[in-house]
Amino acid sequence: MALLGLSAALAGLWLTGPAQAQTASDNGTGLTTGARQGQSSASSSAHTEEREPEDRAGTQNERIGARQGRASKVQDPRPHFSAPMGSNHFFGDWGGIQPWLLDRGIHLLASINEEFAGNVTGGKQRAYSDAGQVGMELDVDWEKLAGFRNFWTHMLVVNGHGQNVSRMFGDSIAPVQEIYGARGNVVAHLVAMYGEQTFYHHRIDISAGVIPVGSFFAASPLFCDFMNVAICGNPAPNKYTPGTRDWPSGNIGAVLRVMPTTNSYIMAGLFAVSPHPYNGGISGWALAQDGLGKISTPVELGWIPEFGRDRLIGHYKLGYAYDNSRYPHLYEDRNGASYLESGLPARQVSGMNSFWLLMDQMIVRNGRGATNGLILLAGAMHDDGQTVAMRDHVWAGLTETGAAWGRPKDTLGAMVQHFDMSRTVALQQESALRAGVPFPTNQWGAVYGVQSHMNVYELFYSIHLGKAMNLQPDFQYVQRPDATTVFGDAAVLGVQFTVVL
Repeated sequence: MALLGLSAALAGLWLTGPAQAQTASDNGTGLTTGARQGQSSASSSAHTEEREPEDRAGTQNERIGARQGRASKVQDPRPHFSAPMGSNHFFGDWGGIQPWLLDRGIHLLASINEEFAGNVTGGKQRAYSDAGQVGMELDVDWEKLAGFRNFWTHMLVVNGHGQNVSRMFGDSIAPVQEIYGARGNVVAHLVAMYGEQTFYHHRIDISAGVIPVGSFFAASPLFCDFMNVAICGNPAPNKYTPGTRDWPSGNIGAVLRVMPTTNSYIMAGLFAVSPHPYNGGISGWALAQDGLGKISTPVELGWIPEFGRDRLIGHYKLGYAYDNSRYPHLYEDRNGASYLESGLPARQVSGMNSFWLLMDQMIVRNGRGATNGLILLAGAMHDDGQTVAMRDHVWAGLTETGAAWGRPKDTLGAMVQHFDMSRTVALQQESALRAGVPFPTNQWGAVYGVQSHMNVYELFYSIHLGKAMNLQPDFQYVQRPDATTVFGDAAVLGVQFTVVL
């Protein structure tokens, strides 16, 4: 399911409980999901391609189980990073290259993700599209390589192709393919490049550099089990606002995560806000952009409990972000009237706020691993409706591994998502009709009518084909495409192929 598994340490994205570390393929979320805008990779959906013992040194993103066998009296939540996908590579150990690199603290991963989808009913037209991505991830343990204790660097680049079929059939709110666009016409688009240092038995973690904000905050590895990009990687609307962008854009900034206990954390970030459509330019490498004077400050509280003898792990997150930039009001001019009708500039609004609440809870365990079982998940995100076209996004779903029907490496999932567009953007669009001018575009793209709300229903089944390889048939029903009644409801059939090389 997702392409890569970057990383690591994405502080707290998906921490495991004190008594259990995630397995290497149960990623924690965050870049590590390469392909998936933030998720784990080929086995993310398969919930572990080859499961490793629970006492393995951690899993992909955050591992937070107690370090067993450590002499210190301070309980250690484990280092945050281990090889993405562990030793799970389609080509094995690359003829002995992988073990040689790992002995020197160098974790190198490449992956391929292809997604084909088409609407069989509804929309403004019947359309289909193939979109895909090749990703490369490099994570270096500098303690092994050069003796710098508890210091890592992480880097992820991608090359993408294709366009999302949703735009072709008239929806830009909840694109049905997670891989597409925003990667630039370049061989290697920079997604992330940052350093990470931990202190006090890994209870304090500092990361700094080029970081997709949404890969740390409001993130979950379960999201990219699903193909729809409104949830994959990081939920909308935050991922589309300049101060909290996610994959494949990174903001220059830093994240501090403190763990008062081994099953709780407090995380805060400080990020430069780019006024440009693409952070780092279309290629991601133009880091010296002008206009980076404003900042975004996300904060998140997390709790990772475990219940019962089966260690039924849960993840509960509450977050808030504030961006101190100035943004144009979607409807009002300086006098409070419609700027489209008055001809005056839209008034500027200081600051942008967003809130989120996320949870997932394992109900039945099928085996080892933080995602190996029946898991229920739900969440909500709210943004300022005056400056962001989407006000609210709520979702609920489940994932289940296939042990019950003799396919333990397969995964079944279902989700429903509901989106409310802001009343302010509806007023803007109504005024455009009165003024006889085209609908202004917004953070999501083209607008075809007065927007109000929409729903997306998704069902998938991920089939484990072989080592580090998955094939996932996917069905989505898009009710009220683009949050209007201009086009009929769209039924979309898709399939996703992922392999970690």
